[in-house]
Amino acid sequence: MSEEQKTPEIRTPSIDAINPEEESISRDLAADFAHNLTTRDHGMDHKQRENSASVQKDWALLKNPKIHNERLEQIRQKKGYIIDMDGVIYHGTKLLPGAKELVDFLNKNNKKYLFLTNNSAPTPRELQQKLSRLGIEVTEDHFFTAGQATAYFLSSQSPNGGTCYVIGEPGLAYSLYDKGFFMNDHNPDYVILGEGPSYNYEKLSKAVQLVQQGAKLIATNLDVENLDSKGNKIPSCGAFTACVELVTRTKAFFCGKPSALIMRYAQRVLGLSRLETCIIGDRMDTDIVAGISSEIDPVLVLSGVTSMEELALFAYRPYLILGGVYEIPSDDKKHIISESDMEAASRRASYL
Repeated sequence: MSEEQKTPEIRTPSIDAINPEEESISRDLAADFAHNLTTRDHGMDHKQRENSASVQKDWALLKNPKIHNERLEQIRQKKGYIIDMDGVIYHGTKLLPGAKELVDFLNKNNKKYLFLTNNSAPTPRELQQKLSRLGIEVTEDHFFTAGQATAYFLSSQSPNGGTCYVIGEPGLAYSLYDKGFFMNDHNPDYVILGEGPSYNYEKLSKAVQLVQQGAKLIATNLDVENLDSKGNKIPSCGAFTACVELVTRTKAFFCGKPSALIMRYAQRVLGLSRLETCIIGDRMDTDIVAGISSEIDPVLVLSGVTSMEELALFAYRPYLILGGVYEIPSDDKKHIISESDMEAASRRASYL
């Protein structure tokens, strides 16, 4: 069997198993993980990629002991964590290695955290129930969706509420109702496009007509594709938004990642400054660029869609690269945040 055909073995050591003599094990796991991911040729041969200074710097974030350990320690010292879900915490209905340990680490050390998703379809309660089924118990206030970010934005634009025509799922409608916005398919203030399977020709035509009549076009996010439960690509909110944009010659405003707007809202919910917060995600084009554009340290995990070889395609790089969230938990008591320190951090954030 060739090397390409072998299924990579991903070892996930427990927290107790990691000691100073084995401090490089997580880096080796991450490197093995990255090496065994399916790679594509993007016009640069293997020799060129190896010799590229940019690629060497990317790999240093993963493999160089000094850089990796120093930056990992900086991430462990953060007071707030914004965490993507799919590809970071779980794949479909499968919990990823270290996910439960990460939540235990955050709770035990009095950290603040939010699970942030570009999916506007579910409500926070539905997301809470999903994690509960996977064995992670957290409260509803630990979730924030692109639907909620959209409602926050509209509330800032129209503090007294308004009307909107929505194509999306209950999670989006619930967030809008909560901020004083009601459904109207005749003369709404906004046309709002979200995620979900409810799109059809009639609804898209209605959205086009309403935008042409003066309604403002809003999209929860601009992801053009997603994956179904079988791993097949399916059109996402950005694809349907592009259809309305092309016909109406109007540009939609979007609120989800990679917009810095959703990151600012998440910061506000956490009550912490950007310097005391990090974002953990698996996508360079949404999670990592969202962190960079909002000046929040971005951590890339290789447990999702991005491989090491693909980093050469981007003009920016994450603060740190990990094989998965299993690298973050630590038993060192120096990571505990006292109540007084957290209160002081919240006060500092209130002035920013």
